[in-house]
Amino acid sequence: MIARTVVTVAALTLREAARRRVLRSLALLTAVLLGLSAWGFSRIDAEFGGLTSGESKLVAAMVLNLVMFGLSLIAALGTAFLAGPTVAGETESGMALAVLARPVHRSAVLVGKWLGLVVFGAGFVALAGSAQLLIVRAALGYWPPRPVAGLALLAAQAVVLLTLGLLLSTAVSPMASGIVAVGLFGAGWVAGVIGGVGQAIGNDSVARIGAVSQMLLPTDGLWRGAMNSFQDPTLLMQFGQAFEGHPFLSAAPLTTTYVAWVGLWTMLLLGLAAMVFQRRDQ
Repeated sequence: MIARTVVTVAALTLREAARRRVLRSLALLTAVLLGLSAWGFSRIDAEFGGLTSGESKLVAAMVLNLVMFGLSLIAALGTAFLAGPTVAGETESGMALAVLARPVHRSAVLVGKWLGLVVFGAGFVALAGSAQLLIVRAALGYWPPRPVAGLALLAAQAVVLLTLGLLLSTAVSPMASGIVAVGLFGAGWVAGVIGGVGQAIGNDSVARIGAVSQMLLPTDGLWRGAMNSFQDPTLLMQFGQAFEGHPFLSAAPLTTTYVAWVGLWTMLLLGLAAMVFQRRDQ
């Protein structure tokens, strides 16, 4: 019964997400970004002819990571502002009463909504990210060493953020939950950049800022793992000192321990969201 409820609510949530105006906005932003990146990559060879193979890989990896960050930001905006109305919006409008009045577990409803949003966010990242990789391949002949792992980490980043947005939506308004989630996403990225600078200059106190922020909110940690998957592993060996601490290059892949922590973090927040939702007076 519970499993059927979860699957049914997930399907309804996915269908509802496809109808929202947010989806059209996401599609438009993605099309613009892919179009601009296609034009930009096509101009790299024309503007910077004579690059060595190593320099060409470096430029391709840096620009690819820059564009992928744009896609991750679009995914963050979309999932955060979809997660808010999923709980808070339906509760405020009274739509949730029709479901919650039935003999179903509220936690099953919430997990179903989460699962539907996970499918939506992961599907968006897979489609848009694959399109971007094909653009780079066609323009520069560059193909990242671990594209599937990179896209999976970007999808996990979207899942982390929508889980946070879902938790926030059980306590505050839809707009507020989306704004706070995206704001924390941006703050986490800035903290990661600061931490990278700290590592580059050998300042442990500054470097610790990035490490702590990546534990509290794993979005930036997942992003740096994705960057490492999209860049050729020989780049930092060749140009390491010149580009150490660069915001669009990553020095090391994620550890298994950190990936496990991300999974635990996500489940903890989802469990907390279910507990808060269960206790709401609706």
